[in-house]
Amino acid sequence: MDIDNLDYFNKDDLIKIQNELISKVSKKSMIGSINYIAGVDLAYFSKSDKEYAVCVIVILDYRTHEVIEIISEVDEIKCPYISGYLSFREIPLFLKTDKRVVNTPDVYIFDGNGYLHKRHMGLATHAGILLDKPTIGVAKSYFKTEDTDFVMPINESGSYSDIIINDDIYGCAFRAHKDVKPIFISTGNHIDLDTAKNIVSSLITDESRVPIPTRLADIEAGRVRKLIVE
Repeated sequence: MDIDNLDYFNKDDLIKIQNELISKVSKKSMIGSINYIAGVDLAYFSKSDKEYAVCVIVILDYRTHEVIEIISEVDEIKCPYISGYLSFREIPLFLKTDKRVVNTPDVYIFDGNGYLHKRHMGLATHAGILLDKPTIGVAKSYFKTEDTDFVMPINESGSYSDIIINDDIYGCAFRAHKDVKPIFISTGNHIDLDTAKNIVSSLITDESRVPIPTRLADIEAGRVRKLIVE
């Protein structure tokens, strides 16, 4: 699949690709022991009437949370933002960045959705298929799917509510801390929701409601973008 040469404005083609990929998704855990875990995030900016992004992958030691590796890559973004098709916009640069990874992650966490998507083909799912590795989507806001609202978890740290649509669990709303807005966890590929939830929970500290890997990737992407723009 040559993403770079797609007609991004032809939604029929994009939908066809998503529908073809869904048969390759597995919600069964393929995870053994976790040594390294990666967080992925992108930061966008404009320059000379073109749109660019910084992609950052932060790799941590899963047990100690020590940063093992940080990789960043900058490139032009050719796909416009189209709701429901974020993966086509971000995956080309992500794959380019991932090629430079030295310490291979056992799990990737993306700032975005996975199975929690109209066609179950959020960024984490799409990337997980191409990587053939366990992936998790963690979104900071709810992308309303099939006109279904989520049920707010009770106001306790670690509480959650499943997001059920047409008798299928698409993901969950997870409250990392009391009195803090929930995040939205969904499976990407080669992982079940309980495992994804437990991994994310183990990577949340008092400093933030999002897991350490994607929080650090977000901070680094913003730092690199600032250096470029200024």
